[in-house]
Amino acid sequence: MQQRDKLFINGKWVAPHGAGHIDVIHSATEAVMGRIPEGSTRDAEDAILAARAAFDGWAATPAAVRAEYIRKIAEGLKARSEELAQLIAGEVGMPIKMARAIQVGGPVYNWGQAAKLLENFHFEEEVGNSLVVREPVGVVAAITPWNYPLNQITLKVAPALAAGCTVVLKPSEVAPLNAFVLAEVIEAAGLPPGVFNLVTGFGPVVGEVLASHPEVDMVSFTGSTRAGKRVSELASQTVKRVALELGGKSASVILDDADLAAAVKGSVSACFLNSGQTCSAHTRMLVPRARYEEAKTIAKQVAEAFTVGDPLQESTKLGPLISATQRERVTGYIRRGVNEGAELVTGGPDAPAGLDKGFYVKPTVLGNVDPRATVAQEEIFGPVLSIICYDTEEEAVRIANDSIYGLGGGVWSGDEARAVRVARRIRTGQVDINGGPFNMSAPFGGYKQSGNGREAGKYGLEEFLEYKSLQFKKPAA
Repeated sequence: MQQRDKLFINGKWVAPHGAGHIDVIHSATEAVMGRIPEGSTRDAEDAILAARAAFDGWAATPAAVRAEYIRKIAEGLKARSEELAQLIAGEVGMPIKMARAIQVGGPVYNWGQAAKLLENFHFEEEVGNSLVVREPVGVVAAITPWNYPLNQITLKVAPALAAGCTVVLKPSEVAPLNAFVLAEVIEAAGLPPGVFNLVTGFGPVVGEVLASHPEVDMVSFTGSTRAGKRVSELASQTVKRVALELGGKSASVILDDADLAAAVKGSVSACFLNSGQTCSAHTRMLVPRARYEEAKTIAKQVAEAFTVGDPLQESTKLGPLISATQRERVTGYIRRGVNEGAELVTGGPDAPAGLDKGFYVKPTVLGNVDPRATVAQEEIFGPVLSIICYDTEEEAVRIANDSIYGLGGGVWSGDEARAVRVARRIRTGQVDINGGPFNMSAPFGGYKQSGNGREAGKYGLEEFLEYKSLQFKKPAA
């Protein structure tokens, strides 16, 4: 068991002001795998003041020097890749093969990318008689989720540091152990004191201080839409900048000329990644009504091929959910879907055979789902796919857009130009064309109640910069 009893504030590991602690539960065994400090209001305030004191010096540090620190962090994480993969597979439940590639490989790449961006990023440009400069926004509070814990930390902390901001990180208390490894790597890289600070604890205590404190200039939050609304409410009192990456209910639209087998397989995989614990998961699969039976048969076969089991086993394709609370939430949605008239194609609310311990849920496909049904409208965050039928392309677009969310989605067609035309009409931040892979340099974020702001690539760096215009008086001709 990992025992963590200190917070990282102002370049040092310090004892928290309170005596409380939070247990970290292994998703597959339900055993306590770690323990972290329950940070207090005072701890959060100390971290904010340390970040404020460090800001001027870090903002004035040349970009090339900041880049060198960030490269060291990338190298330090890479050296601890297997340790991190094992930790996150236990915390979150993602199978170890995917955890290595996605949960660790992604962050290592993104730290390196943040350093690389600084090589060619233009912080100044002349516009007429003005010099337009980009300056760091200030002290950033980063509040991150549990589903892709290290990568969501990285997509905030790395570009914020690259921009010249100082940071206070509050990771999810459900999957926090990886954040302590990051803090150790940052300490070893020699980052100046106060530039990065780690405070663990609960959202209503630590998170609310970070969102409301007058010395915090920006809050970058990833999590539920409900919590995002609370962050926005608190931040509004001091008119902070707020970046939000929230929920999703993404639609995979399979058009009538698509390769149905490839489209269904791709859609199921995009739904079940990380046991469905992905904000941009394609949880609604829209199929032509005339091809429903065929699509249902393929979806059943694909879903049942997802081997459920211990995430630390190399053969596992679908691990457990993060917690007992999440398991109850997901199985409740499955029951509700069936009660509201959906056809249970495969899966269901009962635990998978032979898996009495761990927060496992069967990979589930619900068929003939009404577009207005609860399971078609609310984010489930589990391995549950809803198949929705449509009659015309126009209706498919309308159903895809009939959501409070707008984060991801997909369009499948034998005619790529047609797929692009449909994708342009879907109100989401990302649309995959015929299974196009995730691009870590493209902007990621949502429309509507999926949030505001963008992460990744140069777009993520720009989130942490302010514009300043210096006007010059032109000499008389």
